This record gives sequence, C-alpha cells and structure tokens, in this order.
Amino acid sequence: MFPKNGAKVPELRFAGFADDWEDRKLSSIAERVTRKNKNNESTLPLTISAQDGLVDQNDYFNKQVASRDVTGYFLVKNGEFAYNKSYSNGYPWGAIKRLDKYEMGVLSTLYIVFKPTAINSQFLVSYYETTRWYREVSKNAAEGARNHGLLNISPNDFFNTLLTIPKSAEEQQQIGSFFKQLDDTIALHQRKLDLLKEQKKGFLQKMFV
Repeated sequence: MFPKNGAKVPELRFAGFADDWEDRKLSSIAERVTRKNKNNESTLPLTISAQDGLVDQNDYFNKQVASRDVTGYFLVKNGEFAYNKSYSNGYPWGAIKRLDKYEMGVLSTLYIVFKPTAINSQFLVSYYETTRWYREVSKNAAEGARNHGLLNISPNDFFNTLLTIPKSAEEQQQIGSFFKQLDDTIALHQRKLDLLKEQKKGFLQKMFV
C-alpha cells in the first residue's frame, strides 16, 4: 500500500484514488518541537521501544535511566512524534514513534521531536512503521565512532528527508485508519491470548498440587 522506491503509486490501493503520490520534505509537513520541561510539567521519563512505541522508562528498563532533574529534557505531548537515533536488532536506522499512551512525558534531547502540520497523523504512524524512510535517513546518517550505536544525523538533515505521500488527505486518512484497525484487532487478540495463558497457568497449579 506504499509505493516501492522510485514508484509514484502503490501496487495495492483503495478505490477512487488515481493521482500519483508526491515527494515532500518532512519540514514541509511537520515542525520540530524543542520545548523544554523547564517548569517541571512532567516527571514521566520516556523511551522509545521499537515494538511498543513511546513508553515509561521505569516500566521498560525496570529502573529510571533519566537523571532526577528532567527540567532540561524535551517536554513531549500526546500526538507528537519522536525519533530515536540509536539502532537495535531489526531497526537499523532507529525508530520513529508517536506518543499515544500518556498526555505528556519527557525525553532526552538526543531525540528529535516533531509534530505533523500538513499530513494525517495516523498515516504518518503507518509510514514510519514501514522501511520506506530508511533510504532517506541513510543518505545523511553515519555511525559516530564514539556514539556507541547512535546514528549521527542532524535535525536539519532529518527534516530534509523526503517522504512519498498521497496528495489526497482522504487517501492518507483511509490508509491510516486501515492500519490502525489492524493494530487494534491485534491488540485485542493479544489480550485474549494473555488471559488464556494466565488461565492455563492457574489450572496447571490447581491440577498438579
């Protein structure tokens, strides 16, 4: 549902749309967020999990990695995106996720934070779950010798990356909604699976005392 590199239309498409997709710089559809947590509006330290998105550091690492004083950190609000420039297994160019689980939180200034201004936010979530953006980032990123796996890409270069997107806001919305519905269905079945596992554990304990 996303065009291959060099193509202007996807192979699979919703009915009613025929226009070519267009290349847009990230800077033309989103703006950087650099607000600091100077008034200590939030004390919730966040990190990016490639699988789970922006999550509470305390839960993810079982300890707080951020310093106790988080007034110099970025204050990120619900609906804003953050780019974690450190790569992990299966995510060679890092991960870009939207803050969905909390109203606000704080992030290290090593992250690049931004908010959509002229693009459907849910479409952008889906776009950054693909590998389409890797090529653009890879043009400008280099692994810093002393950065221990942190990709060396400046905010300016990051916002100059090109995204291939539908011209139609309605097509953006339909694609975003389609993938969100799939994610919601997966989450529902995952909860059912987790519940069944707990029930199985309880039965095993009772039957093999």
